Amino acid sequence: MKRPELVCPAGTPAALRTAVEAGADAVYCGFQNATNARNFPGLNFTPEEMEASVAFAHKHGTKVLLATNTFPTAGRFDLWRDAVDMGARFGVDAFIVADIGVADYVKRTYPNIRLHLSVQAAASSPEAIRYYVREFGVKRVVLPRILTVPEIKQLAREIPCEIETFIFGNHGLMVEGRCSLTNYVTGLSTNMDGVCSPAADVHYDKQPDGSVTTRLADFTIDSFAPDEQAGYPTICKGRYNAPNRPDAYYAFEEPISLNLSGLLPALIEAGVDAFKIEGRQRSRAYVKSAVSAFRTAVDSILAGQEPQLADLLALTEGQKQTEGAFKTKKWR
Repeated sequence: MKRPELVCPAGTPAALRTAVEAGADAVYCGFQNATNARNFPGLNFTPEEMEASVAFAHKHGTKVLLATNTFPTAGRFDLWRDAVDMGARFGVDAFIVADIGVADYVKRTYPNIRLHLSVQAAASSPEAIRYYVREFGVKRVVLPRILTVPEIKQLAREIPCEIETFIFGNHGLMVEGRCSLTNYVTGLSTNMDGVCSPAADVHYDKQPDGSVTTRLADFTIDSFAPDEQAGYPTICKGRYNAPNRPDAYYAFEEPISLNLSGLLPALIEAGVDAFKIEGRQRSRAYVKSAVSAFRTAVDSILAGQEPQLADLLALTEGQKQTEGAFKTKKWR
């Protein structure tokens, strides 16, 4: 049975060290700017931190994948070019890219460094993936979270590159790389600025009855009773009032996390080359627990044993989990 690579989140240098020590085969991380899709205050790496972290990871036999996976807008390409140049200088093992301009720059300038196609590119058909392989030399595609396991198995037969799938963490409903809701409300784009619900635009307002109303910029997107835990305000997971509905409801998707621990053997058998854990914005405790749990589970499967599946419900969003489209083609 082929050994899948366990690709783990590293939102900070401390989280990177935690992931490495917990058994990550590879970590993915980004610089402190719009070149990566988790561009939040307090996250990501300075150039000095990146250089030291790459050295630390390599010392422990762990690969570093640099997320340069947002889309440059006119006049800003130098930011992405500089990120790629620094990553190459520091010795990263691969670039995760979505934009074809960034992919072309890597191919021409650093042909010996691997290119991984980000989920942000939303490539899910053999034709689309073969295009990226042919034109840019992509070695691995991170699949959008819309395919069933049989579909992934069929896809693996038809494409000339590795496959990486998410197995735990955020369960995004929007077409990957195409969300414009935050941009509409705040002027900052998830896909071009790397910011979904920027912290400066998030507001929590306590009401006289003890409830908490959450707003993103000028838009109220949820209200939590005194005994409810208020989640981070994202438009796609907010509750809204609508005509002919007596109560506020989740118009797009309720807060829930992806957990494919029960599908790991099927995914390995389908030909998946790498398992990805989402969560660069999460704590070191989250990283340690999630990485350790999946390290144990994957190793058990490869040893021919029943996977040791830890209870990860406490780490999920809204204390709910799903196998999403991977099993039934249903979102909820």
